[in-house]
Formats: sequence, C-alpha cells, structure tokens
Amino acid sequence: MGVDVKPFALYFLAVLASWRFDLICLSSVSSVSSVSKLLKPIAITALWLALCRPVAAAEFTFAALGDTPYTRFEEAHFPGLLAGMGREELAFAVHVGDFKAARARCSDETFLQRRNWFNAAPLPFVFVPGDNEWTDCGGVQAGGYEPLERLAKLRELFFRGEDSLGQRQIRLERHGPGYPEHARWRHEDVLFLTLNVPGNANNARDMPEEFRSRSAAVDQWLEKSFGLARGSKLRAVVIFMQANPWASPSSRYFGYRDLLATLAREALAFDGEVLLVHGDTHRYRVDAPLRDPATGAPVANFTRVEVFGSPGMNWVRIRVAEDAGRVGFEVTPGNQ
Repeated sequence: MGVDVKPFALYFLAVLASWRFDLICLSSVSSVSSVSKLLKPIAITALWLALCRPVAAAEFTFAALGDTPYTRFEEAHFPGLLAGMGREELAFAVHVGDFKAARARCSDETFLQRRNWFNAAPLPFVFVPGDNEWTDCGGVQAGGYEPLERLAKLRELFFRGEDSLGQRQIRLERHGPGYPEHARWRHEDVLFLTLNVPGNANNARDMPEEFRSRSAAVDQWLEKSFGLARGSKLRAVVIFMQANPWASPSSRYFGYRDLLATLAREALAFDGEVLLVHGDTHRYRVDAPLRDPATGAPVANFTRVEVFGSPGMNWVRIRVAEDAGRVGFEVTPGNQ
C-alpha cells in the first residue's frame, strides 16, 4: 500500500480555512469564536485521519481472447461471446490476433465483418494483428494476396485514430505513423501495450527485410514503454501479441530470439510485474517460461498467459489486484 500525497495539500487548505473562519467569528460574536477555537483542532485532526490513511491499490479485471472465430459455428456464436463479456465488469478486452482461419480468404469483406463485430462489443476493444490476417495471406486458399498490402488494409481499418474499438472506447497512444498497430494505454498503475509479432516464425523466413525493420520497431516500442513505466513508477506492464515465441525449436532459425532477449532485459530492470498475453498455438496456459539470457534462470517477475483458440471458443479473465504489497494477476477461464 502507499500514501496519497494529495491529502497533505488538503490539510493545509483546511488549516487556512479554519483560520479564516475564526477571524470571521471574532469580528461578530466572541462566544462563537471560543467554540470555533475549541473545535478547530478536532476538525483538522479528523480531516487528516480521514484523508491520509493508506490507499489500497485499485482492483480491476480485463479480458483477452484470440485465434477465433475460425469456423462457421464460431462465427455464428462470436457476437454472443462478446455480448456475454459485456455483462461482466471488465475494463476492456483485447483480441491477440488470428481472427480467421489461415486458409480463409483475407478479403476486405472478412476484414470489415470482423471490424463491425469488434466495434459492436459493449466494452472497449483492442485488436492485435496475427499471421492469419497478413503474413499468411499469400497462400492460394487465403486469396493469394500480397502480405504487406493486407497489413496496410488492416492499419486502415483497425488502427486509425487514437481511440480503441468497441461501443465504449479508451484513448490509445500509437507508435507513430509507421506502426500504428503498436499501441499503449494506462489503466490505474498498470501500462498495457501491443506488438505486431505474428506466428509462423515472425515472418523472418519469408520476408527477412520486413522482419528486420519491424523487429527494430518492436524493440524500440518495448524499450520506450518500459522506460515510461519506470519513470512513472508504475506497478506492472502487460504486453499483448499474437505469436507464441517459445513454439519453434531453438535449432531452427528463431524469429523471436532478439525479442525474448529484449523482453528479459527490460523485465529484469523493472521493479514491478510483467505479463505477456499471446495466442498462436491454441493452448490455454499460465506459466513462466522467460529466462535470463546470462544465467538461464527464470525471470522472477514475469508471467505468460496463452489464450484459448479454435475450436475452444472461450476467453480469459485476468484480474489485477494487490498481493503481498505487489500487483499480481489472477487468471481464470472466462466461461467456466
């Protein structure tokens, strides 16, 4: 717990106000002035005790989901899933990418349908792009699109302006005009940010130049965000992206190696808790796989959550609350 500093200023205002009250009373009735002098210390003490007691960390809950809807059944039930989330006390929801199956067409019509669903959500809604929406769109069954053209279309439809999706919106800060899908926002004493890190090796094999330039932007956004969290003395950082960076064997070219090194370095230098929420491999889990590159030891303040994925149509409830003097995360399935 901490102590709110604002009551100190209010205390001195109360003192000045009580002195002014005494002067007014002295100019009128002396007996009232005596009562005023008697009550002044009591009133000030009561105000001090009421305002300067320790302030508990605020508790709130948000939702995460991803890798859905894929099938016609899931598409038919997806609006109801969002409506059910809206009936809970959730600060916002984040879809961590892959809003369609890999072989489904990457058409404008599909993109517009998903945007309409996201905008119809009865709570603030944030979307993170996955490989099924752009890097995998060159496949014949996906429509034979040019991946960077599809990414540009995603940016046009989902990442314009400073507000989130959803019927209720939150203000977002975006990573300049080059990577508007990188967003961040603050809720209570926690910083949230999104990264464009898709599955399937992070596009490193298919488009190495694109991979290198985007990876540099990802590292920059991570470093600046952790710097902001440290400078503002925030108590936790939550990161959303699509890929499971531990899914590929380390013996192959690993498109997530530099990302994990940056994440470990920033988490080790941060006093609060760090949570990574991703999708990609369709397996709900909560664990701590991040390692210190120098020692191989687990990074103690890091937790990973992977959301459900098709055919498991569910969402994840993440409650933020103070535990033993630190902000912690309580993770449970949305529909149990």
